[in-house]
Amino acid sequence: MTDGTGALLTRTRRRARRPGPDRPPQGDARPLALLAAVFTLAQLALVRPVLGLGWDEIVYTSQVTSHHPAAFFSAPRSRGVSLLVAPVASWSDSTVLLRVHLAVLSGLGLFLALRAWRGLFPTRVLVLAGAFFASLWVTLFYGPQAMPNYWVAVGALAAVGCFLRHRADPASGGPLWGVVAGAALMAWMRPTDAVWTTVPCCSSPSPAGTGGPCSPSPGSAGGRGALGDRGVHRLRRTGERLAEASRIQGGLGWHIAVDDQLRSLGGRALCRPCTGSMPHPVITLWWFALPLLAVLAVVVAVRARRTLRTVLPLACATTAALPYLFLIAYAAPRFLQPAYALLAIPVADALWHLVTTPRGKWRPVAGALVVLALAGHLTAQLTVLVPTVDRTADSRRDWARTAAALHRLGVRPPCLVTGYQAIPIGYYTGCSSGETAGNNENTTPGEILRTADRVPVAALTGPDGTPPGYARPWPVHRIGELEARIAPVPGPGARG
Repeated sequence: MTDGTGALLTRTRRRARRPGPDRPPQGDARPLALLAAVFTLAQLALVRPVLGLGWDEIVYTSQVTSHHPAAFFSAPRSRGVSLLVAPVASWSDSTVLLRVHLAVLSGLGLFLALRAWRGLFPTRVLVLAGAFFASLWVTLFYGPQAMPNYWVAVGALAAVGCFLRHRADPASGGPLWGVVAGAALMAWMRPTDAVWTTVPCCSSPSPAGTGGPCSPSPGSAGGRGALGDRGVHRLRRTGERLAEASRIQGGLGWHIAVDDQLRSLGGRALCRPCTGSMPHPVITLWWFALPLLAVLAVVVAVRARRTLRTVLPLACATTAALPYLFLIAYAAPRFLQPAYALLAIPVADALWHLVTTPRGKWRPVAGALVVLALAGHLTAQLTVLVPTVDRTADSRRDWARTAAALHRLGVRPPCLVTGYQAIPIGYYTGCSSGETAGNNENTTPGEILRTADRVPVAALTGPDGTPPGYARPWPVHRIGELEARIAPVPGPGARG
């Protein structure tokens, strides 16, 4: 190839990539960076870095820390969160440091996920979308926590954005790597969520002759044939673990959980069973507005002849939400975070269409109404967030007080806690935790009795609970509403 031919091709590519009717300008990334910084600071101001670790956080964090015994790691969990906290938890027991670490990472994750959409939508749309998602109480609450759902959300947002950019320019390798990174992040955090979320991308027809990120490579058939016994065994083990995860979560089946999700919007971290009254309509109004704005976004996109970049994230949001709305028998607001993140960009595009004319001029009346609605939305989110943080902090302080009482009763590391809320109370006490039944079953009564010959053991019974048979002869101590049965100290030389 001559130098002249190469220069001609370079100029042709540059002209092809210039902004056009279907290709918005790349825009400035600084507003996205500012939004991410505000999101990070808002987490630290509203959720409090001193907030103690929750039950699920304890399970994930204890896998990588040397300061506490590892809690039982059940089948529905994945190792992604443990890897996320490892840079801090592996050497420090500071909850404050861990919260700051996660808040900074979540801000960075939001920035990168939104940046993946540059060139697909104007920067103002991306900023509004990020502000909407970041201002949800569930996003602010779980951003600095060691939980997987926020990271599935940003992974989904990045993967879908990069997928659309790859379709627009298959010759560029950057977007394809973004698809892989986003999908890998989702898979590390919650593999089943990654599958549900990416179904529309893999079902989307690729441009002729380009294959696509989900298309099999030429050597894929040979790769499958070369799995060998070890590969087949690993696949079987993975399938068994997924089946066990489904069993623990109640099994996938037809369960209408839409009303459960609505109840959880009032600040309930886990709705299982989900009883009680619905939150005030003002709290849930935004939830009903989302599908209406999504329909408007599709209309706007069809008229502007850029349908795919709007329809695909809406389709991914739908498949991401489907199992949590119709296939499980309980609810938690964090489950729908990936759907909210994917909905945010089409919804923001629809809102901008409402407040501006086709020529870009501001519509004063519509603009004022939308600003007023967004201000009310933010107020409603903070109204839920503040008491949720207070309530959560109180419950975790209760675990710390129970741990202090157990210390006074002689239950100190190395030790074992079993029974009611054994995992969190054991962690705060510095003990191992053991369960003889239920989803976290990891020991037997015989093993507990043998352990009691070596280290202190406490069997906890909750309100209206029944103590296990092996612990009934042990001395009983009241700790608030709990009963703690402490194994008698064996004779000299039996321990240690």
